[in-house]
Amino acid sequence: MAQIFRYPDGVWPNVAALAFTLVGYGAGVALLGSASWTLNALGLALVAQTLVWSAYFIHEFAHNAIFKTAAANERWGTLMSWVNGSCYASFADMRRKHMRHHVERADVITFDVRGFLLGSPAWFRNTVLALEWAYFPAVEFLMRAFVLALPFQDERKRAARGRILGVAAVRLSAFALLGWWSPKALLLYFLAYLVFVTVLRFADCFQHTYDAYPILDDKPIPADKLRDRAYEQVNTFSNVVGLNSPWLNLLWLNFGYHNAHHERPTAPWHRLPAFHREMYADDYAQVTPVRELLRSFHINRVKR
Repeated sequence: MAQIFRYPDGVWPNVAALAFTLVGYGAGVALLGSASWTLNALGLALVAQTLVWSAYFIHEFAHNAIFKTAAANERWGTLMSWVNGSCYASFADMRRKHMRHHVERADVITFDVRGFLLGSPAWFRNTVLALEWAYFPAVEFLMRAFVLALPFQDERKRAARGRILGVAAVRLSAFALLGWWSPKALLLYFLAYLVFVTVLRFADCFQHTYDAYPILDDKPIPADKLRDRAYEQVNTFSNVVGLNSPWLNLLWLNFGYHNAHHERPTAPWHRLPAFHREMYADDYAQVTPVRELLRSFHINRVKR
């Protein structure tokens, strides 16, 4: 297997983590339909955790940080996208957009949700804000709906229509089967998905103070400031659970070591804690522990 994986020391960490993601996801879904609420709770935790890891593994595959060949990383990235529902977009499209984040040192977004809400009727905007206040990630689902609808509104994106319809047919059929087998399992799966989305939002919202630009195509961002490596590090933050909490940082696959990731984007997840310690002092100003961010996330869940 050392011939397949990019880094020799990554063979067994990745085999174990990928196996946990796939087997844990299937086992978690099965437990959601159990008659035991204890097993239901375990299943919910497993589904939420494996959804989180599947998302961050897509990120690893986008950087070609797991396997030696780009083709292998793409295949596995596509598989993970089917696990968590991001498969409406191709892996190549997701990778290209993420690379812009690293190369241009900005957040290139598809949908200006703030502008959309400001231009929406008051009743709609207030409904969305009420849902966000109740910790329902309505804005996230709005953005996903926009991405799904875009190919049917923009002729430049019409080539994606078949993919979206096909993926929707497969996933809706799978959810229908899950609901037929166990309505409780379907409801608990949706709850696990809400936890998954909330974890990703929490991780993402504190990692950068980059400018955001709503751009649908490959148009470059404005050249209005110097965005060099110093700018990148100053506007990047490491939201770790704690520098001495290795197991808890694995909740999001060491993604909290974000300054280390931006310093060396191809460094795999299992090397990031050591690389962070090699690069930065314990009192590095860009480290923002999770315990300091939870209150801000709660208080500003509607303002942001």
